[in-house]
Amino acid sequence: MTGARAEAAYSRSLAAFRTPTLGLLHGRQAPFVIAALTMLFSADRPSVPVADAHAEVAEALDELRAAGHDDDDRRIPSGGGREVCRTWAKQGWLVQQIDDDVEVYRLSAHAVEALEITGRTGGGRTRVSNSRVRTLLEAVERLADDAEADPVKRIARLTAERDALDAEILRVQAEGTVPVDDEELYEEAENILHLARELPADFTRVAESLKAMQRDVVAHLRRDERPTGEVLREYLQRAKDVMQATPEGRAFAGALRLIGDPERIDALADQLHDLLAHPFSRHLDPSQRAEFDAIGRRVELGVEEVLAAQRRASHVITGQVKTHDPLRDRQIDDLLRDVISGLHQWAQTAPSNATVDPVRSLPLIDLGRLRQTVGDVRPPGAPAPLTDADDVEYLEVDSRSWGGPRYAELEAYVAGLGGPFDLADAFAGAPDDTRRPVDLVGLLEIAHRNGMSETDGLSTVETLRPDGTTRRFAFVSATARAAEEDHDE
Repeated sequence: MTGARAEAAYSRSLAAFRTPTLGLLHGRQAPFVIAALTMLFSADRPSVPVADAHAEVAEALDELRAAGHDDDDRRIPSGGGREVCRTWAKQGWLVQQIDDDVEVYRLSAHAVEALEITGRTGGGRTRVSNSRVRTLLEAVERLADDAEADPVKRIARLTAERDALDAEILRVQAEGTVPVDDEELYEEAENILHLARELPADFTRVAESLKAMQRDVVAHLRRDERPTGEVLREYLQRAKDVMQATPEGRAFAGALRLIGDPERIDALADQLHDLLAHPFSRHLDPSQRAEFDAIGRRVELGVEEVLAAQRRASHVITGQVKTHDPLRDRQIDDLLRDVISGLHQWAQTAPSNATVDPVRSLPLIDLGRLRQTVGDVRPPGAPAPLTDADDVEYLEVDSRSWGGPRYAELEAYVAGLGGPFDLADAFAGAPDDTRRPVDLVGLLEIAHRNGMSETDGLSTVETLRPDGTTRRFAFVSATARAAEEDHDE
């Protein structure tokens, strides 16, 4: 081995061990971290509310410490559930996000991969079984067939497959039975579990790549270095590449086609349920049976996670495009720089015990009277002053008679009534020009101000409108005073 090759291999190894996946498995507290994450998350529980996660981790810590597993050899972390979970989030093993206005934890792709490695290692030695070899050979054959462009060779292959199927049909019809090897079926089930364990990490990596793209797009939009359309086109192209140019994206695209067909999902669930009823399933331990039965649900949850990440990214980017104002952002940046510069200048000359009064509100600019039309180039002027009320001459027209109550005439009329009076009788005895409907309202206001008392009876009055028509009104009977009542302090 040359020195360059050794150095390159060592550099790749160092880079691998810097990833959160190997950092989790290589850490001193790895057994507790794996155990806690396995208890917190499952196929039916892909996300956990932050408060619940803190409580459950704290409970696990208390149980292990009470059992004596907190010595140096066991590597149980110190602190409470909240501190431990926050540390895991900083290490890149947990992801915090908001789901339906609730803050939750989710496993990162690195944590999912670490749990897969631990599950495969703890589940026993991986066997080179007939099922896995056949899966590999079938994948190679399928790739070779898809790459074959010669129609003659492809027709020959399809004909051979058809002849083999016809021979198998004739054999089954002749024998009447189908030999079943439980050991071979058990190997097939193990291979299926092995393949299914790789799906969650693939889905999570696709979701995290979408989140990373979302952060990059928002950062580019805020920096305002390039046009918004160019940034969005790059985002759409990157999203397309994620689905087509990576193994995780292709796996998600295939799963999405599967989920898009409800009959296919129902058939998968029925097949998994029926397989667990066959004799070979007795070789599966309870955890394998539960994992086997949850394969369909695991695929659904993975697809939902990626679709949720897509929706969240689209929502955030759309909101940023709608609310982003480069001019306003630059003005705010300039204002903040001026404030910081002024603070530095003040700090150079101010004594050490000087105090600063906080700015509780920003000053408002006095704009005065703004011009109302763009085309009017004349400076705004003040309106002409109003004439005194004494100079106003009222003409005998209907305009005033249709106006509001005649308070002056009503107050003079009430003052001449003397002692307490019935409100309906007083209105009936008023002159015709003060018996309009609005004058009834004015009389009620004057009576309320002077002080009145209501009775259980009902009074009706007839009003006279300026055009000679009449209107009748009913109200609770009341007794009023001619003058405002004096109240002792």
